Amino acid sequence: MSEPAFIRPSRRERGWLVGQLRDETVGGGLLLIAATLALVWANSPWADSYAALVALPVGPASVGLQLPLGAWAADGLLSVFFLVVGLELKHELVVGSLSKPSRAVVPIAAALGGMLVPALIFAAVNTSMVGGAPSGWGIPMATDIAFALAVLAVIGRRLPIALRAFLLTLAVVDDLGAITVIAIFYSTHFELAWFTLAIICFIGYALAQRRRLRSAWIYVPLALIAWYAMHESGVHATVAGVVLGLLTRVRSDPGETHPPADRVARRVHPWSAALCVPLFAFFAAGVDLRSIGLVEALTAPVAIGIILGLVVGKPLGIVCTTYLVARFTRASLPKAIRWADIGAVGVLAGIGFTVSLLITELAFPGQPDTVAEAKTAVLAASFLAAVLAAIALRLRRR
Repeated sequence: MSEPAFIRPSRRERGWLVGQLRDETVGGGLLLIAATLALVWANSPWADSYAALVALPVGPASVGLQLPLGAWAADGLLSVFFLVVGLELKHELVVGSLSKPSRAVVPIAAALGGMLVPALIFAAVNTSMVGGAPSGWGIPMATDIAFALAVLAVIGRRLPIALRAFLLTLAVVDDLGAITVIAIFYSTHFELAWFTLAIICFIGYALAQRRRLRSAWIYVPLALIAWYAMHESGVHATVAGVVLGLLTRVRSDPGETHPPADRVARRVHPWSAALCVPLFAFFAAGVDLRSIGLVEALTAPVAIGIILGLVVGKPLGIVCTTYLVARFTRASLPKAIRWADIGAVGVLAGIGFTVSLLITELAFPGQPDTVAEAKTAVLAASFLAAVLAAIALRLRRR
């Protein structure tokens, strides 16, 4: 007997899910405003002031942290975002839709397919075209949680709650895959001593969680030292945020109103959605199109690979892997969910804004023109995916 791939979440899970959707919806709107402001400023007569702001060095040079504001946004602010991702993933793994193998297999497979197929499409385009840049294969792999959930919250309110939970789970697993790719393939160098210090901090954090310590004077210094050590090790500093989130306890002890993960998420999630991610978008999305031209940027091999990867590869990978899992395992779709819904979610997952912009900057160091082409393609593909997903969701509502 087949087992439904998506089931109606419990009351506690529904409450948690609604909270995540609410925060990400607001964050998605602010993200769009910040990106639009950056694009307008970067292509205005005052574009030089925008470039100067992004490159403005800030921080103590004595410890190697005098970084441009743009780098602080990518390494610092996004670490908060990935802390939230780690907390969400830990929740899903322990008490959510990934806690049972029969429920976890479908969103995990869908996320993997939605990462692999876009990467293969990008690699095929950029190895076969003159002037291609295959090193950017990781760019179309990621799904932007805030943007995707914002579109879903506005357009897809009547979708089954289980399918909305599926999108959130898929996006979280997708982001974990993206940060793994960043850590392994887009790290510039590796310093074992600093990496060892980061591991020691993680162990200390885990032990403090195990001993049920609650003082911020313990956790905040450990988190900051872990972030700094990861930054100095050569592994991208945002990895520290995911690891800390995964090490945070999500089950309540007897007599405990909320577990640590819920308390941390309530305090950090609003800052991530309303400040950290929009500020990163502001510093990362300001592409000066006057120097390269919009048509030239969108017809470059790297741009074609990104657009095809996000708009075509994402839904193709998600639908195909979901079908294969449903066809060859005991998992099946409940009657309330149709394959058209999975297709719409697949198109929605093609919104790859935040993490795709981050990988763009890591994939092409010292290549400003290629970075500009890739960022332009990410913005165009995310906008196109959002429009197509909105059309598909509206047709579904009818």
